[in-house]
Amino acid sequence: MNIKIAVLSGDGIGPEVIAEALKVLEMVGQYTCHEFSLTHGLVGGEAIERTGSALPDETLALARASDAVLFGAVGDPKFDDPGLKMRPEDGLLALRKELGLFANLRPVMVYDELVDGAIFKPDIIRGADFIFVRELTGGLYFGQPKKRWTVPEGRRAVDSMAYSEQEIERLVRLGFELARARRRKLTSVDKANVLESSRLWREVTNDVARDYPEVALEHMLVDTCAMRILLTPRDFDVLVTENTFGDILTDEASLLAGSMGMLPSASLAGVPREVERAFGLYEPIHGSAPAIAGKDIANPIATILTLAMMLRYSCALPEEAGLVERAVARVLKMGYRTGDIMSEGKKQVGTKEMGDIIVREIAA
Repeated sequence: MNIKIAVLSGDGIGPEVIAEALKVLEMVGQYTCHEFSLTHGLVGGEAIERTGSALPDETLALARASDAVLFGAVGDPKFDDPGLKMRPEDGLLALRKELGLFANLRPVMVYDELVDGAIFKPDIIRGADFIFVRELTGGLYFGQPKKRWTVPEGRRAVDSMAYSEQEIERLVRLGFELARARRRKLTSVDKANVLESSRLWREVTNDVARDYPEVALEHMLVDTCAMRILLTPRDFDVLVTENTFGDILTDEASLLAGSMGMLPSASLAGVPREVERAFGLYEPIHGSAPAIAGKDIANPIATILTLAMMLRYSCALPEEAGLVERAVARVLKMGYRTGDIMSEGKKQVGTKEMGDIIVREIAA
Protein backbone atom coordinates (compact mmCIF):
# COMPACT_ATOMS: atom_id res chain seq x y z
CA MET A 1 0.00 0.00 0.00
CA ASN A 2 1.31 3.45 -0.94
CA ILE A 3 -0.01 6.22 1.30
CA LYS A 4 0.60 9.92 0.59
CA ILE A 5 1.10 12.05 3.67
CA ALA A 6 1.46 15.83 3.84
CA VAL A 7 3.81 16.76 6.70
CA LEU A 8 3.22 20.23 8.16
CA SER A 9 5.60 20.62 11.09
CA GLY A 10 4.72 24.26 11.84
CA ASP A 11 6.12 26.31 14.69
CA GLY A 12 7.69 25.93 18.13
CA ILE A 13 8.14 22.32 19.18
CA GLY A 14 6.20 21.16 16.11
CA PRO A 15 9.28 20.21 14.06
CA GLU A 16 10.85 18.39 17.02
CA VAL A 17 7.90 16.17 17.85
CA ILE A 18 7.06 15.55 14.19
CA ALA A 19 10.64 14.34 13.65
CA GLU A 20 10.13 11.65 16.30
CA ALA A 21 6.80 10.58 14.83
CA LEU A 22 8.41 10.22 11.41
CA LYS A 23 11.09 7.95 12.89
CA VAL A 24 8.29 5.77 14.21
CA LEU A 25 6.51 5.84 10.85
CA GLU A 26 9.69 4.77 9.08
CA MET A 27 10.01 1.78 11.39
CA VAL A 28 6.35 0.88 10.87
CA GLY A 29 6.97 0.98 7.12
CA GLN A 30 9.94 -1.36 7.46
CA TYR A 31 8.03 -3.67 9.77
CA THR A 32 4.92 -3.93 7.59
CA CYS A 33 6.25 -3.26 4.06
CA HIS A 34 3.81 -0.38 3.51
CA GLU A 35 5.16 2.66 1.67
CA PHE A 36 4.54 6.12 3.10
CA SER A 37 5.27 8.97 0.67
CA LEU A 38 6.01 12.16 2.62
CA THR A 39 5.85 15.71 1.28
CA HIS A 40 6.63 18.65 3.56
CA GLY A 41 4.83 22.00 3.47
CA LEU A 42 4.74 25.36 5.24
CA VAL A 43 2.07 26.48 7.68
CA GLY A 44 1.71 28.96 10.55
CA GLY A 45 4.31 31.51 11.59
CA GLU A 46 7.09 30.24 9.35
CA ALA A 47 4.70 30.33 6.39
CA ILE A 48 3.74 33.94 7.16
CA GLU A 49 7.39 34.99 7.29
CA ARG A 50 8.34 33.19 4.08
CA THR A 51 5.20 33.62 1.96
CA GLY A 52 3.00 36.23 3.64
CA SER A 53 0.25 33.67 4.31
CA ALA A 54 -0.41 31.34 7.25
CA LEU A 55 -1.72 28.80 4.74
CA PRO A 56 -0.01 29.18 1.34
CA ASP A 57 -1.93 27.94 -1.70
CA GLU A 58 0.78 25.33 -2.26
CA THR A 59 0.23 23.88 1.21
CA LEU A 60 -3.52 23.66 0.76
CA ALA A 61 -3.05 21.96 -2.61
CA LEU A 62 -0.60 19.51 -1.04
CA ALA A 63 -3.06 18.64 1.71
CA ARG A 64 -5.87 18.07 -0.78
CA ALA A 65 -3.67 15.75 -2.84
CA SER A 66 -2.72 13.62 0.18
CA ASP A 67 -4.37 10.75 2.02
CA ALA A 68 -3.71 12.40 5.38
CA VAL A 69 -2.01 15.41 6.95
CA LEU A 70 0.43 15.01 9.84
CA PHE A 71 0.51 18.34 11.67
CA GLY A 72 2.86 19.65 14.36
CA ALA A 73 1.73 22.93 15.90
CA VAL A 74 1.29 26.61 15.08
CA GLY A 75 1.85 29.70 17.20
CA ASP A 76 4.66 32.16 17.87
CA PRO A 77 4.84 35.00 20.43
CA LYS A 78 6.01 37.42 17.75
CA PHE A 79 2.50 37.28 16.30
CA ASP A 80 0.66 37.94 19.59
CA ASP A 81 -0.14 41.58 18.73
CA PRO A 82 -3.98 41.65 18.54
CA GLY A 83 -3.71 44.33 15.87
CA LEU A 84 -2.11 41.98 13.35
CA LYS A 85 -4.31 40.97 10.46
CA MET A 86 -2.84 37.47 10.23
CA ARG A 87 -1.80 35.00 12.92
CA PRO A 88 -0.22 31.52 12.69
CA GLU A 89 -3.40 29.94 14.04
CA ASP A 90 -5.25 31.24 10.98
CA GLY A 91 -3.49 28.56 8.95
CA LEU A 92 -4.90 25.72 11.05
CA LEU A 93 -8.41 27.17 11.13
CA ALA A 94 -8.33 27.62 7.35
CA LEU A 95 -7.16 24.04 6.85
CA ARG A 96 -10.04 22.73 8.92
CA LYS A 97 -12.53 24.78 6.96
CA GLU A 98 -11.11 24.20 3.47
CA LEU A 99 -10.68 20.45 3.98
CA GLY A 100 -14.10 19.95 5.53
CA LEU A 101 -12.63 18.62 8.78
CA PHE A 102 -15.79 18.81 10.82
CA ALA A 103 -14.98 16.39 13.65
CA ASN A 104 -12.09 16.41 16.10
CA LEU A 105 -11.46 13.15 17.96
CA ARG A 106 -9.50 13.53 21.19
CA PRO A 107 -9.06 10.30 23.16
CA VAL A 108 -8.20 10.58 26.85
CA MET A 109 -6.67 7.44 28.32
CA VAL A 110 -5.02 7.29 31.72
CA TYR A 111 -2.04 4.93 31.66
CA ASP A 112 -1.69 2.87 34.84
CA GLU A 113 2.02 3.67 34.84
CA LEU A 114 1.31 7.41 35.24
CA VAL A 115 -1.43 7.24 37.86
CA ASP A 116 0.83 7.49 40.89
CA GLY A 117 2.54 10.59 39.54
CA ALA A 118 -0.70 12.44 38.74
CA ILE A 119 -2.13 15.30 40.76
CA PHE A 120 -5.34 13.32 41.33
CA LYS A 121 -6.06 10.48 43.71
CA PRO A 122 -5.31 7.21 41.89
CA ASP A 123 -8.71 5.78 42.80
CA ILE A 124 -10.42 8.58 40.85
CA ILE A 125 -8.55 8.40 37.56
CA ARG A 126 -7.33 4.81 37.28
CA GLY A 127 -8.97 3.15 34.28
CA ALA A 128 -10.38 6.36 32.77
CA ASP A 129 -10.71 5.91 29.01
CA PHE A 130 -13.00 8.16 26.98
CA ILE A 131 -13.03 10.13 23.76
CA PHE A 132 -14.24 13.59 22.85
CA VAL A 133 -15.89 14.26 19.50
CA ARG A 134 -15.65 18.03 19.05
CA GLU A 135 -17.33 19.96 16.23
CA LEU A 136 -14.67 21.90 14.32
CA THR A 137 -16.09 24.11 11.58
CA GLY A 138 -18.96 25.95 13.27
CA GLY A 139 -19.79 27.78 16.47
CA LEU A 140 -18.07 30.87 17.83
CA TYR A 141 -14.88 30.37 15.85
CA PHE A 142 -16.61 30.63 12.48
CA GLY A 143 -20.09 32.07 13.09
CA GLN A 144 -21.16 35.36 11.53
CA PRO A 145 -21.39 38.21 12.34
CA LYS A 146 -17.88 38.35 13.77
CA LYS A 147 -16.51 41.87 14.00
CA ARG A 148 -15.18 44.77 16.05
CA TRP A 149 -16.29 48.38 15.84
CA THR A 150 -16.26 51.64 17.74
CA VAL A 151 -19.24 53.65 18.93
CA PRO A 152 -19.25 56.96 20.85
CA GLU A 153 -19.40 55.01 24.11
CA GLY A 154 -16.31 52.93 23.26
CA ARG A 155 -15.14 49.76 21.51
CA ARG A 156 -17.42 46.80 20.91
CA ALA A 157 -17.05 43.29 19.52
CA VAL A 158 -19.33 40.41 18.62
CA ASP A 159 -18.84 36.68 17.93
CA SER A 160 -21.75 34.45 16.93
CA MET A 161 -22.36 30.87 18.02
CA ALA A 162 -24.26 29.60 15.01
CA TYR A 163 -25.15 26.00 14.13
CA SER A 164 -27.36 24.32 11.56
CA GLU A 165 -29.23 21.07 12.01
CA GLN A 166 -26.98 19.44 9.39
CA GLU A 167 -23.76 20.44 11.18
CA ILE A 168 -25.00 19.02 14.46
CA GLU A 169 -26.42 15.84 12.96
CA ARG A 170 -23.24 14.71 11.20
CA LEU A 171 -21.12 15.30 14.30
CA VAL A 172 -23.51 13.58 16.69
CA ARG A 173 -23.95 10.63 14.33
CA LEU A 174 -20.19 10.11 14.31
CA GLY A 175 -20.28 10.11 18.11
CA PHE A 176 -22.97 7.44 18.16
CA GLU A 177 -21.01 5.31 15.69
CA LEU A 178 -17.95 5.45 17.93
CA ALA A 179 -20.00 4.73 21.05
CA ARG A 180 -21.61 1.71 19.41
CA ALA A 181 -18.12 0.25 18.87
CA ARG A 182 -16.98 1.08 22.42
CA ARG A 183 -18.97 0.87 25.68
CA ARG A 184 -22.25 2.12 24.17
CA LYS A 185 -22.63 5.31 26.15
CA LEU A 186 -22.77 8.80 24.70
CA THR A 187 -22.76 12.10 26.61
CA SER A 188 -23.90 15.18 24.71
CA VAL A 189 -22.53 18.37 26.25
CA ASP A 190 -24.32 21.69 25.80
CA LYS A 191 -25.62 24.80 27.58
CA ALA A 192 -29.28 24.29 26.77
CA ASN A 193 -30.46 26.16 29.85
CA VAL A 194 -29.14 29.41 28.31
CA LEU A 195 -28.25 29.11 24.62
CA GLU A 196 -30.63 28.67 21.70
CA SER A 197 -27.91 26.92 19.70
CA SER A 198 -27.59 24.38 22.52
CA ARG A 199 -31.34 23.80 22.58
CA LEU A 200 -31.18 22.96 18.88
CA TRP A 201 -28.15 20.76 19.59
CA ARG A 202 -30.12 18.81 22.18
CA GLU A 203 -33.15 18.40 19.91
CA VAL A 204 -31.09 17.12 16.98
CA THR A 205 -29.16 14.75 19.26
CA ASN A 206 -32.43 13.25 20.48
CA ASP A 207 -33.53 12.79 16.87
CA VAL A 208 -30.32 10.96 15.92
CA ALA A 209 -30.48 8.81 19.07
CA ARG A 210 -33.57 7.05 17.69
CA ASP A 211 -31.28 5.34 15.16
CA TYR A 212 -29.05 3.99 17.94
CA PRO A 213 -31.31 2.37 20.56
CA GLU A 214 -28.41 0.25 21.81
CA VAL A 215 -26.44 3.38 22.90
CA ALA A 216 -27.35 5.03 26.22
CA LEU A 217 -27.64 8.81 25.77
CA GLU A 218 -27.28 11.43 28.48
CA HIS A 219 -27.35 15.22 28.16
CA MET A 220 -25.03 17.25 30.37
CA LEU A 221 -24.51 20.99 30.81
CA VAL A 222 -20.96 22.06 30.04
CA ASP A 223 -20.27 23.42 33.53
CA THR A 224 -21.40 20.15 35.09
CA CYS A 225 -19.25 18.23 32.60
CA ALA A 226 -16.20 20.32 33.50
CA MET A 227 -16.56 19.19 37.11
CA ARG A 228 -17.45 15.58 36.35
CA ILE A 229 -14.39 15.11 34.13
CA LEU A 230 -12.20 15.70 37.18
CA LEU A 231 -14.42 14.05 39.81
CA THR A 232 -15.74 10.93 38.06
CA PRO A 233 -13.83 10.54 34.76
CA ARG A 234 -14.51 6.80 34.54
CA ASP A 235 -18.20 7.54 34.01
CA PHE A 236 -17.56 8.74 30.45
CA ASP A 237 -17.23 6.82 27.20
CA VAL A 238 -17.90 9.12 24.21
CA LEU A 239 -18.64 12.83 24.58
CA VAL A 240 -19.94 15.03 21.75
CA THR A 241 -19.95 18.81 21.94
CA GLU A 242 -19.65 22.02 19.99
CA ASN A 243 -16.43 23.77 19.02
CA THR A 244 -15.68 26.12 21.91
CA PHE A 245 -16.84 23.80 24.69
CA GLY A 246 -14.77 20.99 23.19
CA ASP A 247 -11.67 23.15 22.93
CA ILE A 248 -11.80 23.99 26.63
CA LEU A 249 -12.90 20.61 28.00
CA THR A 250 -10.28 18.60 26.13
CA ASP A 251 -7.46 20.80 27.43
CA GLU A 252 -8.85 20.32 30.94
CA ALA A 253 -8.98 16.56 30.43
CA SER A 254 -5.26 16.51 29.67
CA LEU A 255 -4.70 16.85 33.43
CA LEU A 256 -6.03 13.32 33.86
CA ALA A 257 -3.46 11.89 31.47
CA GLY A 258 -0.64 13.69 33.26
CA SER A 259 0.24 16.22 30.57
CA MET A 260 -0.89 17.76 27.30
CA GLY A 261 2.14 15.95 25.92
CA MET A 262 0.21 12.68 26.23
CA LEU A 263 -2.93 13.49 24.23
CA PRO A 264 -3.29 12.92 20.47
CA SER A 265 -6.09 14.10 18.20
CA ALA A 266 -7.56 13.53 14.76
CA SER A 267 -9.63 15.95 12.71
CA LEU A 268 -11.75 14.02 10.23
CA ALA A 269 -13.76 14.81 7.11
CA GLY A 270 -15.85 11.63 7.34
CA VAL A 271 -16.90 8.72 9.51
CA PRO A 272 -14.01 6.29 10.07
CA ARG A 273 -14.59 2.63 9.22
CA GLU A 274 -12.29 -0.23 10.13
CA VAL A 275 -11.48 -1.15 6.54
CA GLU A 276 -12.04 2.23 4.87
CA ARG A 277 -9.93 5.35 4.83
CA ALA A 278 -11.28 8.63 6.19
CA PHE A 279 -9.32 11.73 5.24
CA GLY A 280 -7.97 13.52 8.28
CA LEU A 281 -5.52 15.98 9.76
CA TYR A 282 -3.61 14.63 12.75
CA GLU A 283 -2.10 16.85 15.43
CA PRO A 284 -1.17 16.61 19.12
CA ILE A 285 -3.24 18.90 21.31
CA HIS A 286 -0.35 20.61 23.11
CA GLY A 287 0.32 23.53 20.77
CA SER A 288 3.64 25.08 19.83
CA ALA A 289 5.04 25.61 23.38
CA PRO A 290 7.64 28.16 22.18
CA ALA A 291 9.23 28.45 25.64
CA ILE A 292 10.67 24.93 25.35
CA ALA A 293 11.30 24.81 21.60
CA GLY A 294 14.77 23.62 20.62
CA LYS A 295 15.64 22.33 24.10
CA ASP A 296 15.04 18.60 23.48
CA ILE A 297 12.61 18.39 26.39
CA ALA A 298 9.21 18.28 24.64
CA ASN A 299 7.18 15.11 25.06
CA PRO A 300 6.77 13.42 21.64
CA ILE A 301 4.30 10.78 22.86
CA ALA A 302 1.19 12.79 21.94
CA THR A 303 2.48 13.13 18.38
CA ILE A 304 3.44 9.46 18.17
CA LEU A 305 -0.02 8.46 19.41
CA THR A 306 -1.46 10.93 16.88
CA LEU A 307 0.46 9.03 14.22
CA ALA A 308 -1.22 5.84 15.47
CA MET A 309 -4.62 7.49 14.97
CA MET A 310 -3.59 8.36 11.41
CA LEU A 311 -2.65 4.75 10.76
CA ARG A 312 -6.02 3.61 12.09
CA TYR A 313 -8.41 6.12 10.48
CA SER A 314 -6.76 7.40 7.29
CA CYS A 315 -4.57 4.43 6.40
CA ALA A 316 -6.98 1.63 7.42
CA LEU A 317 -4.11 -0.05 9.29
CA PRO A 318 -5.53 -0.85 12.74
CA GLU A 319 -2.94 -3.55 13.48
CA GLU A 320 -0.09 -1.13 12.79
CA ALA A 321 -1.78 1.50 14.95
CA GLY A 322 -1.98 -1.00 17.79
CA LEU A 323 1.71 -1.83 17.29
CA VAL A 324 2.63 1.81 17.96
CA GLU A 325 0.26 2.16 20.91
CA ARG A 326 1.55 -0.98 22.59
CA ALA A 327 5.15 0.19 22.12
CA VAL A 328 4.33 3.47 23.90
CA ALA A 329 2.68 1.57 26.76
CA ARG A 330 5.71 -0.70 27.15
CA VAL A 331 8.12 2.24 27.22
CA LEU A 332 6.09 3.89 29.97
CA LYS A 333 6.01 0.61 31.88
CA MET A 334 9.81 0.43 31.57
CA GLY A 335 9.97 3.74 33.47
CA TYR A 336 11.07 6.19 30.78
CA ARG A 337 9.66 9.70 31.15
CA THR A 338 10.04 13.14 29.65
CA GLY A 339 10.12 16.03 32.11
CA ASP A 340 6.40 16.82 31.96
CA ILE A 341 5.43 13.35 33.25
CA MET A 342 8.50 12.68 35.39
CA SER A 343 8.05 11.16 38.84
CA GLU A 344 10.36 9.83 41.53
CA GLY A 345 12.28 6.70 40.66
CA LYS A 346 11.81 7.00 36.89
CA LYS A 347 14.36 7.70 34.17
CA GLN A 348 14.08 11.10 32.53
CA VAL A 349 14.90 11.31 28.82
CA GLY A 350 14.70 13.98 26.16
CA THR A 351 12.56 14.28 23.06
CA LYS A 352 14.91 12.44 20.74
CA GLU A 353 15.77 9.67 23.16
CA MET A 354 12.12 9.00 23.90
CA GLY A 355 11.49 8.67 20.18
CA ASP A 356 14.44 6.33 19.78
CA ILE A 357 13.28 4.10 22.63
CA ILE A 358 9.78 3.79 21.17
CA VAL A 359 11.25 2.94 17.76
CA ARG A 360 13.35 0.19 19.35
CA GLU A 361 10.27 -1.24 21.04
CA ILE A 362 8.44 -1.40 17.74
CA ALA A 363 11.36 -3.24 16.20
CA ALA A 364 11.72 -5.64 19.12
